[in-house]
Amino acid sequence: MVYRGQVKNGRIEIDGGTRLPEGINVIITLKADVKESQDDGSVPTLFEQLADVIGTVPDLPEDLSVNHDHYLYGTARRE
Repeated sequence: MVYRGQVKNGRIEIDGGTRLPEGINVIITLKADVKESQDDGSVPTLFEQLADVIGTVPDLPEDLSVNHDHYLYGTARRE
């Protein structure tokens, strides 16, 4: 089962007031960092999430976005 909730005052509160049995084992998967949260509650786009690293790798081929298969697998170039 999947339950959704938030951390409040250092404790996890499950939406809808759901109570789990005492001592049950759980796995917690974080879906978003607090720093990624936006004021309107929407999920940031992939571009927004990766904005810090976009353009930071030097010396990439200018046609990498079009010819990535060529550079990864040796297929014929698209021009």
